[in-house]
Amino acid sequence: MLDIALFLTVAIMLAMGIRRPFIWVLAYLYIDILAPQKMSWSLLQSLPISLIAFLLAFAGWMIGDTKANTQFTVRQGILVALLGWCFMTLQWADFPDSAQAKWDWVWKALVFGIFLPVTLITRLRIEVATLVMVLTAGAIIISAGMKTVLGGGGYGDLYLFVNDNSNMYESSTLATVAIAIIPIVLWLAKHSTIYPPDWRVKTFAALLIFACLTIPVGTEARTGLVCIAVLGVLMLRDVKKRMLYLSGAAVLGLAALPFLPASYYERMSTLGSVQQDQSASTRMQVWGWTLDYVSERPLGGGFDAYRGNSFTYNLPVVETDGTTTSVEYKEITDGGRAYHSSIFEMLGEQGWPGLFLWLALHAIGLWQMEKIRKRWRERKAPGEQWQAPLASALQFAQIIYLVGATFQGIAFQPFVLMLVGLQIGLWTYCKKRESAKVELARKAARDARRAAASANPAMP
Repeated sequence: MLDIALFLTVAIMLAMGIRRPFIWVLAYLYIDILAPQKMSWSLLQSLPISLIAFLLAFAGWMIGDTKANTQFTVRQGILVALLGWCFMTLQWADFPDSAQAKWDWVWKALVFGIFLPVTLITRLRIEVATLVMVLTAGAIIISAGMKTVLGGGGYGDLYLFVNDNSNMYESSTLATVAIAIIPIVLWLAKHSTIYPPDWRVKTFAALLIFACLTIPVGTEARTGLVCIAVLGVLMLRDVKKRMLYLSGAAVLGLAALPFLPASYYERMSTLGSVQQDQSASTRMQVWGWTLDYVSERPLGGGFDAYRGNSFTYNLPVVETDGTTTSVEYKEITDGGRAYHSSIFEMLGEQGWPGLFLWLALHAIGLWQMEKIRKRWRERKAPGEQWQAPLASALQFAQIIYLVGATFQGIAFQPFVLMLVGLQIGLWTYCKKRESAKVELARKAARDARRAAASANPAMP
């Protein structure tokens, strides 16, 4: 039944796109985030539905959308440059087979990130794309949250829809995305016009946010706990009653402590003991190796260049014998360890040019969202009260991602590149609205001057 339901869902969306081609864009968002073909065991698994939806989305835009007002932004240019640079580094990759395997999905994520903004030409399209992304990710999050509440969590033991440690189904990535979308869920519950913001929508939003907060517990991802703390600090900017917010957050945090499993406490305790945690110590060694690597190869070593690392270090191990505590150093030899940081992932794979492009992409995004928030937050006219809150929500989501990405190799995460596409789409939409208002003001001024000239003709 699940196989048939997934097949019918995809088939219906593709069929609806014949009448409304933008639905093909939504179909690709759904397929790329949820990966229903991996959940299927016969029908969808035998079809390249991701590629089909990808091609249909482009074809639908070419055939059905107007191109008159299409704008190409600076951030899309950065994505194009990053795409081209990744292709260049592919040519001299240290591990060609592994690099090719990563390139097969990276190029598609980058191209769709460039393409998505040109389809987001109306408020409805921006809303529905945001909603599909949140609800599709929410399907994974709700399932994982239910298993966590029922006692099925644990580091590496939280079984999701797909037994695949990649994309959205990787535990730390899912924890980061779950916390990042919370501000967007709040925006949808308050400003979306697709569903009326009544008690049903607000109840669902509250439950979805609760499920998002359980993901770091269920996955026992330490990055998720850091992301929750960052979100808590960010929310202080927009709340009106800060003391009430801080008090409520403290009460909820204390109330949740008795329900957390002992394994969660044990894993979170390693946040304060980097030297004694082998995972953290290994990351520090990989980061040091990466800096040495790019000092010799500043243009990077292509995708998966980390496979060539090798290092030996001493790990302090605390041993307690009764009342006596001693520290012994254990020599660890390791190699082929992943970067566990998007910054070092970009640096090692794409060199200094790639890292600069990636940092510029996100820095400009943070600046643009802040600019929209400041320009639109005081507006009271109908249709001009949703832009600033959405910019703020997307900015918060990006900051949380960047914090999580500091400890994960998710520089090319497709869901995040979709968020970048949403940001570019919102920026372009707001610029068009501003330009239209300026043009209307100029036209009104010209008409007023002409009317005044007609009423007071020049003396002969």
